[in-house]
Formats: sequence, C-alpha cells, structure tokens
Amino acid sequence: MANSSTEHWYPPAAYLYILHLDGPALAWEYLRRHPDYRRDWLRRSRRSHTAQHTAQRWGLRLLEDPALDTRDAHPIWLSDPYGVQLYPDADPMPGAALFTLWRIPGEKHLIHDGMRLMLRVRWPGCSLRLAVAPGLADGMAYVYAVRAGTDSVAHAQALVFELNKLALTNGAAPIAVVRPRPTLSALQELHTLQALDATLAGASLRDIAEGLFGPKVVARDWHADGALRARVRRLVRRGDTLMRGGYHSLIRRSLSG
Repeated sequence: MANSSTEHWYPPAAYLYILHLDGPALAWEYLRRHPDYRRDWLRRSRRSHTAQHTAQRWGLRLLEDPALDTRDAHPIWLSDPYGVQLYPDADPMPGAALFTLWRIPGEKHLIHDGMRLMLRVRWPGCSLRLAVAPGLADGMAYVYAVRAGTDSVAHAQALVFELNKLALTNGAAPIAVVRPRPTLSALQELHTLQALDATLAGASLRDIAEGLFGPKVVARDWHADGALRARVRRLVRRGDTLMRGGYHSLIRRSLSG
C-alpha cells in the first residue's frame, strides 16, 4: 500500500486532465518532471542570454516554472508544428476579415518570447496557440501561415485542425463541452505519468500497480512473471524515456495519434 512519500501520485482523479492534452501539452508534463530541468529552473540566471541558452537545451524558447502543470503553464517550444502563425495581409481582398484580439473566444495569455508575441487561448475542452507577427495590429487584415518543407501537408492539416477550434457561431466560449470517451493512447499517457511520479517518489512496482489498478486486481494478478507486472514495468520505462528527451517526439506527434 502507498505510504506518505507516494500520497501525491496515488489519487487517479488528480491526473484526469491528462486525458485531453495534445502533444505539446503532454511534452511539458514529462519535461517538468525531469530532475535536471527542475534544478535548471531553480538556478536560472537573471542574464537573458544565459537563461535563453539554458531553455534552448530543453527545446524551449523560455524557461517555464515546473511547479505549474499544463493547465497553468505556458511553455513555448522551439518547434511547435501546431501553433497558428498570423501575419499582416500584404494584399487584402475587399471585405477581408480583420484581426481583433478580444473577439477571439476564451481565456487569453500573452507572452513575448524575444522574437514575437505568443497568444495562448483556452476555453472548456480546447486550447489554441497563436504566434502574432510584430507588424500585426488590431483592425488589420491578416493571413494564416504554415511552414514549408517536406511535411507541409501535415502542417497544413494541423493548421486546419487548430482553426476549426475558432469556428464558434456566436463568438463566445461554450458553457459546456461534451468530450468523447478517452482514447487508449490518452489512458496510456495518464498511466505513464502516474507511474513516473510514483517512481520518482520511490514507490515499488507493486505500489504503482495498486495505485493504477487497485489492490484487489494486484492481489489476484501480481506474479513474478505475470502480465500485470510486465505492464507496470513497461509504463515505468516509457515514462523515464519520455521524461529524458523522448518528449520531443510528442511535440511532433500526428494529431490523429
């Protein structure tokens, strides 16, 4: 059974928000648990150049507080294929849509990453990241940009996916959102992060199994060479791998994954 050192990871309800995160948000959940990243945050320099260099080592533009989970943190990744880029329209058509910051639905957070303004928008069930070019101001016609390259189709699909989030008929955040049943991959992320936290707290494999699947299941199915023990071992290995650099793959992960 879990002891006082593992109580913070034991309640599964504390991890339910994990079920609805996209790749970049999941990547932050793994990175913020890395002991070396947490030390870098505590030792961060007041000199902007040094702090920026440290952040880039982790794939970030700026260091973010690891005490904040993805519901409160605003990490800016060096490579985020899903962020929407907004630029002034050099040749606007008659009746072109105009950029109006406050008509974008949801709770807004503005962050400057040293190059441009980043806008993080959230409303129930959705999250959207916008990169605003320096020359774009309220009331100007604007265009959406997608990076060129060998994976342009994937980037374009990601762009459409993000823009669909803004297709609200009344221009306001919905009061309630009906979410689909969590996918198997989402459940795997929940279990992996819970197992990772338990491991970092010093829990045994059996303690982790009890936290994930319940004491009754463990009492019945826990054997030295059993499937349950092997499953927990895989979750522990996966969590450690993702925390120690594997999170980069989540940032680039296919939206359909």
